[in-house]
Amino acid sequence: MTDVGRKELAVERFAIKDLIAWKNSPRRRPLLVQGARQVGKTWLIREFGQTHFAAVAYVNFLEDEAMARQFEGELAPARLLDAVTLYTGVNAKDPNTLVVFDEIQECPRALTSLKSFAERSPETALVAAGSLLGVALHRGVSFPVGKVDHLLIYPLSFDEFLLATISCWIPCDEEISRWPIPFRSVT
Repeated sequence: MTDVGRKELAVERFAIKDLIAWKNSPRRRPLLVQGARQVGKTWLIREFGQTHFAAVAYVNFLEDEAMARQFEGELAPARLLDAVTLYTGVNAKDPNTLVVFDEIQECPRALTSLKSFAERSPETALVAAGSLLGVALHRGVSFPVGKVDHLLIYPLSFDEFLLATISCWIPCDEEISRWPIPFRSVT
């Protein structure tokens, strides 16, 4: 079987609606997106940032040890946003920028900093993502209780799977004309 005529797979995650509601909320706080590993947290957040913000300042604490060291000092949002701006090349202080702290379980002080962002920089659109197990394992870390919004991401639902794959298998009209008679539409 060849891939001729197949469309590119486009995934629509229903959780994007939750992210849009968070963005538009007048009481928006930093958002902590959690879920098991490999359920699409990073993809969803990046897709959301690219489609609903002018820019994305993305930091991955699993890969960016230099950024993790920035959280060893004072957790002042202005200082941290300056560091993110320098590191990513994207103006993290711009209200049209989504700031993303990915793999936040690797930097417990970044998790603690969410409280400072909620209190001193509520205009910052900040999403932090981490695995459920990783975030839960850091004992003794000050968790920003009541200072963050939460979103739990699950693996692709069956409905999301169907929506993503059906467009790959439903042929366009010109392809139908090449099918045997019983499958052609009657006009």
